[in-house]
Amino acid sequence: MSRLDKKKILITQSQDYMGPAITDLFQAEGAHLICKQGPVPGQGSLEDYAADCSDIDILIANLAHDPCNSPVSNILDADWQALFDSMVHPLMVLIRHFAPIMAARGHGKIIAITSAAPLRGIPGSTAYCAARGAQNAFIRACGLEYAPENVQINAIAQNYVSNPVYYPEELVNSERFQTHLKRNVPIGRVAKPEEQAELALFLASDHSDFFVGQIFPFAGGWVTGL
Repeated sequence: MSRLDKKKILITQSQDYMGPAITDLFQAEGAHLICKQGPVPGQGSLEDYAADCSDIDILIANLAHDPCNSPVSNILDADWQALFDSMVHPLMVLIRHFAPIMAARGHGKIIAITSAAPLRGIPGSTAYCAARGAQNAFIRACGLEYAPENVQINAIAQNYVSNPVYYPEELVNSERFQTHLKRNVPIGRVAKPEEQAELALFLASDHSDFFVGQIFPFAGGWVTGL
C-alpha cells in the first residue's frame, strides 16, 4: 500500500516554492490531491477557497514571497506588509479554518513549509526573517494547542533547498554561489527538492503522530537545531 493511500490533501501555492516536488511525490504515494494555485485569499474569501476541501486529512501550507532583501534602514512599509500578507496572515487563516474541522473529526495533519532563516538570522533579510519567524512561532503554539485533539501541526524550516522562488538553477550554478555554499553550508550543496518532499511525506504519513509543534530545520547543517 502507498504511504498516502486514500488521504485527501490540500497543497497551497502548488506551482510555487516546494509545491511541485511535494505534489509529484504525494501523487506517486496514492494521495488524492487538491492543488490550489496562486495566493491564499484573506479571511473574508476563504470559505469559497476551501469549499471543495473541507474534508481534507492533511494540509500542506506552502506559502512563499520574494524575500524583499534590504538593510533595516531601507525596509519599505509596503514590502513589510506584503511579506506578512503573503505568508503570515494566510497561515493563520488556513489553520484557524482547518484545524477545528480536523479536531472535530478526531485526526488531521498540518505541515507548514517555512524557513530556517529566522532560526539563525540573515543580515539584510530582516523583514523576511520576521515574517518566517512569525510563522514558526505560530506553528509551535498551534501544535501544542491541537495535540490533545490528535491533530499534528509541524513545520519544515528550510534553507538551501533548490526551488524556483529562492534557489533557482542559475543562482545555484554560479561560481559565486558555489563558493558561498562551501563557506557556509557544512554539507556543501543545496538539497534536491525531492529530498525535502520526502520529509514532508514522513510528516504527512501515519508514522509521524508523535511530533507536535515542531520546527524541523532542513538546511544541510546551516542550522543544526534549537
